[in-house]
Amino acid sequence: MESVKKTLHIFYSRLRMEEKSLLRAAEELGVNVNFRDVGDFVWPDDFESVAAGDVALCRCVSQTQNVAVTQLLEGRSIRVINPSTAVLLCGDKIATASALAKAGIPQPEWRVATSPEGALKAAESIGYPVVFKPPVGSWGRLLAKISDREACEALVEHKSHMGPAHSAYFIQEYVEKGGFDLRAITIGGKAATLMKRSSSHWITNTARGATPEPHPMDAELEDLLIRTAKIIGGDFLAVDIFRTKAGWVINEVNGQPEFHGTVAATGIDVGKLMVQYAMDIK
Repeated sequence: MESVKKTLHIFYSRLRMEEKSLLRAAEELGVNVNFRDVGDFVWPDDFESVAAGDVALCRCVSQTQNVAVTQLLEGRSIRVINPSTAVLLCGDKIATASALAKAGIPQPEWRVATSPEGALKAAESIGYPVVFKPPVGSWGRLLAKISDREACEALVEHKSHMGPAHSAYFIQEYVEKGGFDLRAITIGGKAATLMKRSSSHWITNTARGATPEPHPMDAELEDLLIRTAKIIGGDFLAVDIFRTKAGWVINEVNGQPEFHGTVAATGIDVGKLMVQYAMDIK
């Protein structure tokens, strides 16, 4: 009996360069692909085409949508990239930092507070300048570099009126990183690409105008990335890395990476690597 060819389902909510790259790679590799916008989907009516043995890539921009679709598919024993456990972990900076700390992965010094008074105490415990980050968020949004107590008082006062999402304060030491950081893409627990992002601004996201270029991989970085991917448990991750006097440290881990900047900087077809990995999963 002829075996049934498995389908790669790519679910998305916004058609970005990354999703187009994944579709193009699937077509070039001859993969049976179901490419669908989840905007008008209803469970389970519109998911009947998903069958046992298939693989799904969930590319929703919304963290809430991504978690929902992933968990529903996993309920049907569908292999999803990334698993919901990794999506949830990466979607919360406090949870990520806690998991990395438990595993002994080096990070910038950090604190968590649950009140404005606690946030002031945490900032002074680290020492100014510090960086306030929302526990949930991406693209460098709502980051604040705070240089003194007066500015800190103003910030925590504003956050205290911004609703439940801002009721936990994640505070990180400010790392003077020499105008650059590194971003790595890991696929299947292994480092696939590494680029340097340079900017005159202290936020070095390419979404905020940083200039990307390729960066060589050394044994120390590769080991750090492998350990980080293992702790997070994701198939497809973006890892942001700072260089400090003590060595490389993990700043953040993104479980829903955009990668067009990486492709432009390194020339590596991340979309094709990802599709091939998805189809090789047993």
